[in-house]
Amino acid sequence: MKKIPVWIDTDTGVDDAVALIVASKLDEIDLAGVSAVAGNTSLENAFRNARDVLSLVGRSDVKVYHGADRPLVIDLHTAEYVHGSNGLGGAKIPLSDAPIQTENAWDALYEAAKKYKGELVVCPVGPLTNIAIAIAKHPDIVGMIKELNVMGGALIGGNVTPCSEFNIHTDPHGAETVMKSGIHVNLFGLDVTHKAYLDDDDIDAIASFDNPVARLFVDSNHLLYDAREKLHWKGVCEHDSCPVIYTARPDWFKGHDCGIYVETQGTITFGKTVSDLWTDFKFEDRHCTAFLDVDRKKFASKIIDTYRSF
Repeated sequence: MKKIPVWIDTDTGVDDAVALIVASKLDEIDLAGVSAVAGNTSLENAFRNARDVLSLVGRSDVKVYHGADRPLVIDLHTAEYVHGSNGLGGAKIPLSDAPIQTENAWDALYEAAKKYKGELVVCPVGPLTNIAIAIAKHPDIVGMIKELNVMGGALIGGNVTPCSEFNIHTDPHGAETVMKSGIHVNLFGLDVTHKAYLDDDDIDAIASFDNPVARLFVDSNHLLYDAREKLHWKGVCEHDSCPVIYTARPDWFKGHDCGIYVETQGTITFGKTVSDLWTDFKFEDRHCTAFLDVDRKKFASKIIDTYRSF
C-alpha cells in the first residue's frame, strides 16, 4: 500500500495530542514532519509537547520544528482554561531525547513539499500562522501541496464568540492568507467536530487500558470533563483528529464544495469563516470543501483501537 505523506502543524494541546497519537498508528499515513505553532498554549509548550508525545508513542524519528510564537497581526491569547498551563492539562510525560531541529517550520515544510512533489497533505490543527508564513515566503509552495486538511472555523456558531472558532479567531489574518492562496482546503470546523466526540463508554474504554499513552489521555482531559458538564456536551470532542482520520478514511466524512473567506475587519464578526454554501451569492473562488458530518461510531472506534494498541 502506498502511504500518504502527511505533515501536521499543531499548537499541541489536549486534542492535538490525540491527533498525533492517532496519526502515528494509521497504516495509510507516512508522517513526514510536524511543526509547532502558538495557539492553545505557548510555542515553547507546543514544541515540547509535540516532541514528547511522539517520543511516548515510539516515533522520535519524526522531526518537529519551531514555528511562529504569535499570530501575524494581533496578540496571542491561549486557552489555558481547556489545555492547562502546560498545554496537556497538567499531565506529565517523559521528555523526548530526540535531536532538536533548528530549521524554521515554514522552511522545513517547504522542503518537504518539494520532496513529495505535489503529494504532501498538510493537516493544520492549530492557528494557520505557520502555513501563511510558508505561503508568503515560498509562493511556489501553493502548487506543491496536494491539499490542506484544516481543523478550524465554523460555518454556524463558534466557541470563542457566537460566530468564530478558536483556531481561526486566534489568527484570522493568517487564516485569510491561507484561504486566498488557491490550495484546496478541506475545512473541519465545529459543524463536524462537535459530532466527532467520545461518549462515556468510549472514555471508559480508553481509561481501562493499562498503558502510558492511555494514561496520558485520562490525565490530560480533566478540564474538558469539567467543561463538558457546564456546557452539556454529549461527550469529549476530538476536533483535531478529524482532519487526520479523514486523510486515511475520507469515506467516513461528508462535505460540500464551497467558497470560504475569513472576516478580519469586523468587530462582532471578527474571525468568522464566511461561506457561500447556503446562499444564492457564490464567491468567484470556491476551492474549499466544508465538512459537516462524520460517522461517529467508526471515528470513535478508530481512536479507541489506537489507544488499545500501545
